[in-house]
Amino acid sequence: MAGAGVEVVVVGRGGTYGRTVVATVTTILVAITSALWTPAGPAEAVGSAQGRGVHGGAMAYGCAVHGGVTAYGRESRGGSVASGRGSSGGTTASGCGVHGAAGTSPGRGSSGGSVASGPGASGAITASGREAHGASTAHGAPSRRYPVSVELASLTPAVVRQGGELRVSGRVTNTSGRRLGAVRIGVRIGASGAIDTRGELSAVARRTPLTRADGPEVANRTARLAPLETGAERGFRLTVPVPDLELDGAGAYALTVNVVRADGARAGTVLGLTRTHLSAYPDATRLEPLRTTVLWPVLDAPRMEALTLRTRDSVLPVFRDDELTAAFGPGGRLRRLVEMGKGQPVTWVLDPDLIVQAQAMADGYRVARTPGDSDPRQAAEGEGGEAAADWLAVLRTAVRGREVIALPYADPDLTSLARGGGAPLTGLLRRASRTGRSVVDRALGVHARAGVGWPAGGELDDRIARYAKKLGLDTVLASGAGVATAGELVSEGATDDGAVSLEGGTTALRYDAAIASLLFASHPAAGASGAPARLLLRQRLLAETLTAARELPNARRELVMVPPRRMPLAVARVLLTVVAEGRKAGWLAPAGFAAALRKPTAGRLRGFDGYPLARHAAELPPDRLAAVVRDRRRMRALAKVLSDARATAASVRAALARSVATAWRADPAGAASYQRGVSRYLTASIASVRLVPKSTVVVAGGSATIPVTVDNGLQQDLTGVELRVLSSRPERLTARDRAVPVQASRAVSRTVRIRVEAYANGPVLLTARLYTTADGRPWGAPMTFTADVRSVPSGAVLFVLGGTGLIVLAVAFRLRRARRR
Repeated sequence: MAGAGVEVVVVGRGGTYGRTVVATVTTILVAITSALWTPAGPAEAVGSAQGRGVHGGAMAYGCAVHGGVTAYGRESRGGSVASGRGSSGGTTASGCGVHGAAGTSPGRGSSGGSVASGPGASGAITASGREAHGASTAHGAPSRRYPVSVELASLTPAVVRQGGELRVSGRVTNTSGRRLGAVRIGVRIGASGAIDTRGELSAVARRTPLTRADGPEVANRTARLAPLETGAERGFRLTVPVPDLELDGAGAYALTVNVVRADGARAGTVLGLTRTHLSAYPDATRLEPLRTTVLWPVLDAPRMEALTLRTRDSVLPVFRDDELTAAFGPGGRLRRLVEMGKGQPVTWVLDPDLIVQAQAMADGYRVARTPGDSDPRQAAEGEGGEAAADWLAVLRTAVRGREVIALPYADPDLTSLARGGGAPLTGLLRRASRTGRSVVDRALGVHARAGVGWPAGGELDDRIARYAKKLGLDTVLASGAGVATAGELVSEGATDDGAVSLEGGTTALRYDAAIASLLFASHPAAGASGAPARLLLRQRLLAETLTAARELPNARRELVMVPPRRMPLAVARVLLTVVAEGRKAGWLAPAGFAAALRKPTAGRLRGFDGYPLARHAAELPPDRLAAVVRDRRRMRALAKVLSDARATAASVRAALARSVATAWRADPAGAASYQRGVSRYLTASIASVRLVPKSTVVVAGGSATIPVTVDNGLQQDLTGVELRVLSSRPERLTARDRAVPVQASRAVSRTVRIRVEAYANGPVLLTARLYTTADGRPWGAPMTFTADVRSVPSGAVLFVLGGTGLIVLAVAFRLRRARRR
């Protein structure tokens, strides 16, 4: 009786003795059953009639889970179930079993989280219905490798209505290493019908082996394939009339496509399967549509350096690489994003720095030999000017009359800055952001919305909110996981989007965390190889949005969809398809960014730290932020000695803002390289204004001039510095000029002459140093040399001796008077 369940039914109330006997007998029977039970092999035979056991076990109906004691004929292991499905180590009511739960509310199972009205999970779904990372499979099922892999290539229509046909195509591959006989491909609709909660959607996606929850195979709607040789791959097509699916109304359904043996004694044995979600929306459905705001980010990593190359007629910026040429060109990611977003109901999210870089490329630029190179003369001519100009023209057309958000310049990493000590950079970033918005407005002919911050991952706490406010950011995009309101329609639910006003005057616009995580985690290829992944993502997003609409079918609610900053083209295409399908069916209604911000509700930040460790590791380290602060101070010093300080300071300030960009989270090595490049540029610039060393000069006579050479290696004229010379023996030799202004043309050396007076022959040590005229601060290292005084006239010698004697007499006189007192 391997795998057979044992049912104990107790009638009446019974006393303590009776309960003790029942518990003892139950424990013994469970132990015997567990000892006799043996797991099934890699493939199991599954029938379609209710009442058949799963994994060789028998049960009346519902979910059978590895032997135990149940009521109503349902199996469990180590726990009892009342009016529900099997449990492993816990008690559930009206729901599928869960591992390790002490007890749940009706319809939910829990092990570190809740599952609302659906299949059990093992620590996989949080109370809010959001999927937790690293969760085990639903039902506690072990991962199972089937001998046949199944991939779906197409599923049409994406949303089924009334009548018509569901067409499914895909391919199967024999990965078993042995020949397989003829197989049959069929489809199943989840036994529980329409999925009621978004947590159940995750449970369906995680389920591995075929179970009763997958429902019976749709009869007489199968496709038969010839025997499969080892490694053979074969396509299939299925057409199923929608009425045959027996859907029970609007909602998302679990759809399973399975491959089973077609012939022989083991006919019906499962050889492979895949799952997705099928959304149904009959014509008579009347749900209040979700007012949907879709952000459309057109962002990229920083490419332009602080370095510039000055020519006779212009100043050419230097880029660390020329990758934007391909991105801006036909078929490039940034070009295609703009073309795809044109005319769509989306809110454009732009980084002013990307606009600046495109303009710089269009006007002429250079590309460094290696990223971070400090010599602009080694840079080659860039080739993307035409592509950048065309991209700007296409973008200008696409955003005309649309909502545009101008992020803070270079999209700074608010989380790293708030946590890592970015307070000294607030003035720099605030100033850069004000400039950035005007750049976007002038370049694109729009009136962009500014003052919007986007922390990485949508994480928001008190420190981040305060730092954003210091930067002048009144609105912050935040994941719904971190912001709560007093009157949430779905308590701790997954669809709690909308504007929330926080203390301090900040407005948090919550976006859908579950949809964001799906979009962030998806990287499907754009070609045919990525079709299965794109299909699964499309069907999951449709199911997520439809299930969200069904949570409160008559309430007017917001849905904010936020894709990754550097959105892949395949993800962008799927996102637009989902919005179009949901809009056509009727459960989604496009809404703008401004509309989503109207009438914010009072709220607060949640009192827990849900910040993932992986995001902590991706933050900019404090020592790098300290280096950026140090470079800012050096930039200010450099600006004091330049004839055209404005252009250079603007270039360096922009580079400093890029040094703390959020885009560097995906490229820590690039972040370190970029910051080192800015530091090297400043170091080389400061070191290029220096005094040329000398050893000894001869001073003949009482008055003379000493030449000191100032080398200006900058690409612009040198002003704002003065030369000072100090003598170690002023009684022998002293400088008549306290400070001499220095001016030098770009890339030349200038000789400055210092007038001196000599009083006695012999060597004197002189120290020459440059100082900034604005604040009198030293510039660069001092230069020490020797002045050898020769042929000083005797009168001068006598004058010096006489003066020395008078000083001695004065000292003696003062000492004598002091003794008398």
